[in-house]
Amino acid sequence: MFSGKRILLGVCGGIAAYKTANLVRLFIKAGAEVKVVMTPASKDFVTPLTLATLSKNPVHFDFVNEDNGELSWNNHVELGKWADLMVVAPATASTLSKMAQGTCDNLLLATYLSCPSPVYVAPAMDLDMYAHPTTAATLKRLQNHKVHVIPVNSGFLASGLEGEGRMAEPEEIAGFIENKIRESLPLKGKKILVTAGPTRESIDPVRFLSNRSTGTMGYQIALKAFELGAEVVLISGPVCPIKLPSSIQRIEVESAFEMSSAVHKHFSSSDCFVSTAAVADFTPLAVAEHKIKKGENSLNIELKKTEDILASAGKLKSENQILVGFALESDNGIESAKSKLERKNLDAIALNSLEVKGAGFGNSTNQLTLFFKDSKQVKLLLADKSIIASQFWEALIDAVL
Repeated sequence: MFSGKRILLGVCGGIAAYKTANLVRLFIKAGAEVKVVMTPASKDFVTPLTLATLSKNPVHFDFVNEDNGELSWNNHVELGKWADLMVVAPATASTLSKMAQGTCDNLLLATYLSCPSPVYVAPAMDLDMYAHPTTAATLKRLQNHKVHVIPVNSGFLASGLEGEGRMAEPEEIAGFIENKIRESLPLKGKKILVTAGPTRESIDPVRFLSNRSTGTMGYQIALKAFELGAEVVLISGPVCPIKLPSSIQRIEVESAFEMSSAVHKHFSSSDCFVSTAAVADFTPLAVAEHKIKKGENSLNIELKKTEDILASAGKLKSENQILVGFALESDNGIESAKSKLERKNLDAIALNSLEVKGAGFGNSTNQLTLFFKDSKQVKLLLADKSIIASQFWEALIDAVL
């Protein structure tokens, strides 16, 4: 959720300022770029050097910098407009009141007033201060100004008292912001079902039939759907571990039969099913109980067809469900993809051609052509699979979602 985001962190003069070091590290680890603006009083609680080192950016705390007699100006307008979002943590009673009133007597407040992006505040103060009617009025006024207020915690306070007023922990602050971001995403409220990877069809306890799929494309599609706000269920064949957010439900299967069972369990509750898995078309008619010994010069294995999972979903899908298939072809790709689109009752199909160098299994890149049932076509040029996944969802959201 924070990958590529530019986050402006405002730090006020409260004891909770020591937690901002971990907050900066958390944002940076999540892929964000962070700049820090401090009030003069906050430097008594956490050093600018600490936050500058962790953020890898200079820390700003005054309108004017003096270096060897030379003066330079910290441009609060540029800082405010640079940010994709601004977080004030800890937000003291004094700063919150000034923000609500429009007071502008330090760099942090001037930057806040110059920031057109979403602003989040994490209040931190003693329990009597937090319970005071003027604090409640301040927070209400800020919310009326579209400022997001992160709830405080209850616990032991710096005064020695116990009660409400503790600043939320860094993980809670990040989680609150993530949830708010997700609420405005295009796939919010959608349940997306994705299959990925190969299947393995056992011959005996040691050997199996499979294919070269790594599952990378399907995993990227699942990840991008999650980043766009969807609830994601990923049904994965056996692939090397690929790290995904824990919020993505990952179901590991091995055979085509197991994948079919998992798909049919989740399909009816899904808004969209994207079938990227390379499911085996055939499976041995019988599986040997013991390892087959090497004896004759040849071995005959009788095969039977597996269920066409995508076609079976096409027969079951409701009017409001979206069904998207993948067609990996080595020749006559366009004709084959269009045929599958119609035969399997799909809303869209992605043609993945092995005739294109750098596309298909085992590559970090891919190239897709999307065909929609209304005859619309979208070509996604050769690019990293993560980029292709983003473009894939852009095209689907524009056409059918």
